[in-house]
Amino acid sequence: MASTAAKSLPAIDYVSIVRSVYKDRRGMLIGAISAGTTAAAAGFSANSRIIFVHAAALIVIGMLRFFDARQFEAAAIADDDAEGASEWEFRATITGCLAGLVYGSWCFSSLIFANDPFAVLASIALSVAALVGVCTRNFGLDRLVTLQIVFVGVPLGAGLFIAGGIYHAILALMIITLMISFRKLAGDVRAILLAAVHGREQASNLAQQLDTALDTMQHGLCMLDGAGVIRVANDRALLAFQSFAPGEWLDQPLSALIAAADEVGFLPRTAAERLIDMVTEQGSGKVLLSLPDAVHFEVTVSSRGDRTVLLFEDISERMRAEERINFMARYDALTGLPNRAYFTDMVATELEDRRNFARGDHAAVMIIDIDDFKHVNDTMGHLVGDKLLAETSVRLRQSLPTRALLARLGGDEFIVYLAGCDTAEALLAHAGTILTAFVTPFNIGGEQLVTNISVGVVEATNLADDLDALMVKADLALYQAKGNGKGQVELFQDAMDTDYRYRQKLKTELRLALETGGLTLNYQPIVDIVTRRVVGCEALARWHHPQLGSIPPSLFIPIAEETGMISEITRWVLQTATAQCMTWPGDISVAVNISARDFRSGNIAEMVDSALKRSGLPPQRLEVEVTETAVIEERDAASKILNALAEQGISIALDDFGTGYSSLSYLQALPFSKLKIDRSFVADLGSPRALKLIANVARLGKDINLIVTAEGVETEAQLEMIATYTKVDQIQGYLFGVPLPARDIAELISRMATPGSPAQKVRHG
Repeated sequence: MASTAAKSLPAIDYVSIVRSVYKDRRGMLIGAISAGTTAAAAGFSANSRIIFVHAAALIVIGMLRFFDARQFEAAAIADDDAEGASEWEFRATITGCLAGLVYGSWCFSSLIFANDPFAVLASIALSVAALVGVCTRNFGLDRLVTLQIVFVGVPLGAGLFIAGGIYHAILALMIITLMISFRKLAGDVRAILLAAVHGREQASNLAQQLDTALDTMQHGLCMLDGAGVIRVANDRALLAFQSFAPGEWLDQPLSALIAAADEVGFLPRTAAERLIDMVTEQGSGKVLLSLPDAVHFEVTVSSRGDRTVLLFEDISERMRAEERINFMARYDALTGLPNRAYFTDMVATELEDRRNFARGDHAAVMIIDIDDFKHVNDTMGHLVGDKLLAETSVRLRQSLPTRALLARLGGDEFIVYLAGCDTAEALLAHAGTILTAFVTPFNIGGEQLVTNISVGVVEATNLADDLDALMVKADLALYQAKGNGKGQVELFQDAMDTDYRYRQKLKTELRLALETGGLTLNYQPIVDIVTRRVVGCEALARWHHPQLGSIPPSLFIPIAEETGMISEITRWVLQTATAQCMTWPGDISVAVNISARDFRSGNIAEMVDSALKRSGLPPQRLEVEVTETAVIEERDAASKILNALAEQGISIALDDFGTGYSSLSYLQALPFSKLKIDRSFVADLGSPRALKLIANVARLGKDINLIVTAEGVETEAQLEMIATYTKVDQIQGYLFGVPLPARDIAELISRMATPGSPAQKVRHG
């Protein structure tokens, strides 16, 4: 059965108390021998055998306790072996009770059987002395102390009461009171011990928890005393101190640490002084300490009384993350150049400075575009395109002055802000340097890639100019450079702005014309070269503006392409042309042009089906014309759509043959039924070489079963040469009249269909 001490004390303390009971075995043996000798003397004095027996018993029990203590020492129980200590407590209780019983019996026998004052005095004195030893040595074991007091006190008190006399009774009561006080004294000492043990345990737990908290917290923590000396610091704080200045800084003034760090230049002086001031004034707040190698600590200072706590948080990773975020927000990930937003901020600041300081130096904005970049992406893949953009940014940076601000606008466009140019000639010289930098081909993935750029330049001569206005003008100059053949530099002129505003007006007016029926169709006849009869007509959109007059297709069709209105125009042309074709005599066909933008929209088949159903025109009388450029820009979409149209019986014509990429693979891959030779070849028919070229192209077309049409025939001589020396099937041009409105084309068709008509005679010469 476990004692109270075993249950209430930590194992290590309980084992320690049990050890104290067995600790002074020699002292216990000497005490037992002394008590036995005294009892033997009392036996001689009283001539009492029973007292001799007690004397012998005291010595025997003392020796028994001595050997029991030796066995305990030999057992060497562990410091936390509470179960083993409990067994030894039980053995100590048995031997202690036997000793107490002998002491009590000795007192009782001396009082009752030995009528000798020495014997009585000796027994009581030694028994009380023994109880004092019990209280001082065994106070931690309540059960042992109580039993020993009972076994000594009860026989002693009983003997005094039996011995008779009022004085003996009073002495008995006093002794009983003494015994009770002994037990209370032992209990008080034990309570003090337990309180101390529990307090120590709580303090130990609290210290352990504090140590754990300090060791496991993610931040460094140190505590300063009133003098600013570092008294407490966890491992992270000590590691942070090593970042400031190597050394042992525990129990050293914080000011010494800061001074050492300042001496080696590891701490920014302003931040260090602010930290020292905050600690000296016992204030609170935060200080950012930036160290070499991109190490940053945020120090939180808190003061209470004469103690100051510093919390060191390593925010290096957070600072690096913020820097990465700031970089991604300001720079282009592919090229590493500033992005449009950051470039805008920087240039806005530069322009503001020019206005504030009224600087008269020239500044300029350049917009740079990679020519035919889409073709690179389409033919070589986006990875090559990305590498080309990255290499382009490097060449631009190397070819520009260091003061220039270079950024990527997006896609394949770059922008430059350049200040400090004295003249427009110097500015153009810088732009020329950029062009020269792109003469050398790029080497990307082992492939040689020749790439040109176009540059639009605008001077910022007016201090009131802002970036948006400059970009618009530079863009206009770039548009002009591309329109002039690409690979060029164009300086903005006021006429470009006029043209731009005119184009902007046309964009609005074209939308209105499309919605209100302001567009019309003219038709140019396509004539069979043998019969001289009209076999088809090409539908051509015309726009006559009420105020601006006739707007040429070469102007409004590119605007329609740019704004996306071209598909709406194509839908209108298909519906109008098929409906008007139904009014023509015979089986005359109508041809409609399809643009690359139409292929991109993906709904050409739906537009054609809708037009044929609404007009009732047979598919065989509709011809769709496409250019090589449109086919190559949207190859996959074009192939799918054109094959679907051909399956319906719609003719497919390759228009302007010879002016695009002229890849013969398209003639094989796509379902063309007609080849239209561009007018530029007919215009040079005076040259034998041009005539041979047309003849060979026509022969090529005939060999693969294509109808061949020559465009731009304007004279009888051209007609006769084509008819005599080539296998061209059809001709088209002003020789048979300019494009006519729908009301006139039907009359021309009928007139040319009549044999011997004036038109026929004229055509025969």
